[in-house]
Amino acid sequence: MYMKFYRSGLFFLTALLLILLQNTALAQRAAVNWTKDGYQYYRITGGQIIMIDARDTSKKTVFITKEELTPAGKPPISVKRFTVSDDNKKVLINTNTQKVWRYDTRGDYWVYDSNTKKLWQLGKNLPASSLMFAKFSPDGSKAAYVSGHNIYMEDLADGSVKQLTTDGTQTLINGTFDWAYEEEFGCRDGFRWSPDSKSIAYWQLDASKIKTYLMLNTTDSVYPYVVPVEYPVAGEDPSSCKVGVVNTATGTTTWINVPGDAVQHYIPNMEWADNSNEVILEQLNRAQNESRVFIGNVSNGTTRVIREEHNDSWIDVKARVAGGDPVGWGWIEKGKSFLWLSEKDGWRHLYKITREGKESLITKGNYDVIGIDMIDEALGYVYFIASPDNATQKYLYKIKLSGGTAERVSPADEPGTHSYDISPNGKVALHNFSNSYTRPQSEVISLPAHKHIGGTVISVDKNAKNKPEFFKVTTVDGIEMDGWMVKPTNFDPNKKYPVLFTVYGEPAGQTVTDTWGTGRNRLYEGSMADDGYIYMSVEGRGAPAPKGTAWRKAIYKNIGIINIRDQAMAAKEIIKWPFVDSARIAVHGWSGGGSSTLNLMFQYGDIYKTGIAVAAVGNQLTYDNIYQERYMGVPTDDAGRAVFIKGSPVTYAKNLKGNLLYIHGTGDDNVHYKNAELLIDELVKYNRQFQLMSYPNRTHSISEGEGTTQHLRTLFTQYLKAKCPPGGR
Repeated sequence: MYMKFYRSGLFFLTALLLILLQNTALAQRAAVNWTKDGYQYYRITGGQIIMIDARDTSKKTVFITKEELTPAGKPPISVKRFTVSDDNKKVLINTNTQKVWRYDTRGDYWVYDSNTKKLWQLGKNLPASSLMFAKFSPDGSKAAYVSGHNIYMEDLADGSVKQLTTDGTQTLINGTFDWAYEEEFGCRDGFRWSPDSKSIAYWQLDASKIKTYLMLNTTDSVYPYVVPVEYPVAGEDPSSCKVGVVNTATGTTTWINVPGDAVQHYIPNMEWADNSNEVILEQLNRAQNESRVFIGNVSNGTTRVIREEHNDSWIDVKARVAGGDPVGWGWIEKGKSFLWLSEKDGWRHLYKITREGKESLITKGNYDVIGIDMIDEALGYVYFIASPDNATQKYLYKIKLSGGTAERVSPADEPGTHSYDISPNGKVALHNFSNSYTRPQSEVISLPAHKHIGGTVISVDKNAKNKPEFFKVTTVDGIEMDGWMVKPTNFDPNKKYPVLFTVYGEPAGQTVTDTWGTGRNRLYEGSMADDGYIYMSVEGRGAPAPKGTAWRKAIYKNIGIINIRDQAMAAKEIIKWPFVDSARIAVHGWSGGGSSTLNLMFQYGDIYKTGIAVAAVGNQLTYDNIYQERYMGVPTDDAGRAVFIKGSPVTYAKNLKGNLLYIHGTGDDNVHYKNAELLIDELVKYNRQFQLMSYPNRTHSISEGEGTTQHLRTLFTQYLKAKCPPGGR
């Protein structure tokens, strides 16, 4: 949600670092372009593209020079990202990128041909920086891209351009997605080339009935102006969605006939079914607790269902357990079967599913598969991330595709968080490691032996000082929770110290992880440890930790209730510790963490004396439908809306007793500033005094504008010190 660590959200600055580190695999995967043989990879260095041998990283070859990336009479192209054709002859370069919502997915594209030494721009007659998701056809003869919500195809030999869809408008979206799909399903690239390069399968969303949220920009001109955002809140219908296949020769689209109301269902995943005659897709119902997988015939649009799953809470679609990127399907056995993650037996396990829908369990046991890293069908293995014994860590495992016992691949003497970018041949990988006291390090390893062959030799920092202490605390409800804390630098066990808890508390992210950045507060000016604070986080039910389905889904229809009670009951045990000052307990969080902070202050004011909440959802009925309905149900009647209201901070605002600093950006398109005003109204109504900081025209990250970050840090630090004084007593 927004919450996603933005609520994907990101409890920002503090959470941002944690998220980046926790998602290193995704970031690394986006940054690495492997050669087809899987032994080398491409990188952008000094304005040129080089090729590095993974087996000996000292071997570097210039693939395209800076001069070759310089158009005639123009400055060199600043390469944002690039892809290389399968024949290694052409390079597709993305530059001049601009944000579409949260990601810079719109820009210009150039092609360089290493045979002809020719460099030219795609779609040069279309508006500047308007192209999205350009990609080569599998045969390397064409490129396709989206511009203005229509799909275009360009011949790379003669430069001719063909518009494949013509009905795209501001609200009829071809080949990409609306705000909610992008934010909550990770869907951005909305079209797929067929293997034979003759067709393109694509999503079409009709957002014409989505109500527009009107934000007000009051800073960028003398007269304020309205910034409209298509934003379906909980209870409002989502965009209708369908999948079509356009024949690139005729320009004719065949629509895939997926049963069910196109508005009351989502299609978060779609790919070609390992051939050019069929597509495969996953459909979710509006409540996101029923999943059906269809195979569709592209010649006549007919479909057949091959898999159905129902859940009492919600179903995490493939994209949400595979690094957030819904591209790819995991075909094996020459397209006869594919791999799938499901929690239907109480753990997130890996299954093999045939085209006829026959399922066989691959991973067995009481542990979760966190994500699939690579399928090495040649050797008969699948590599995946898991941590059966410690929910704060991540390790690489492998298991035979036929099932059996999983084997840990990550070294036993490197406790912490591991991520990998495995080459296409499965023989080498870029390995990233960190833990709470060891800075991130990267190396090249061989697989399956996990032997070092290049890069930094991983070394755990055994001499680290002031490192976070991990602990477990059991609440009065019998809930055992993981936690970490950083004690004051000159800690005296005979004194009592103030505690600042950092909290998130929703299904979109963890705060208690054994990774670099844990224990560091990027909102605090200076050193909390040196100043005499205990900095701490505990993590209860609902967090996406690998502790089984029951742990994660206990929060269903209970956001703002169970997660808040778990936090408070853990804090209640912690304040019994002899070195904790129960009179100086503070809490802070961003986005979902901001909402948790408010609820903790309002519902458990006897525990928490000071709170700093940033960009919080004050009323859950104001947040987007895909996220909020997934975890709270679809509020179609008073009973359905009641659970949203029960968990919302505004419901309890009248109970505020302690010190509250509330911070929000007025230009937040994720958690709208309306949430702040709803909360302010309630606090004013009951004469509850608080401090407010509104950052004009700042988004959810509150990062735009000169001096903003420094101002926020100063504000945070000064307020904490004033209301929750540091030091032992």
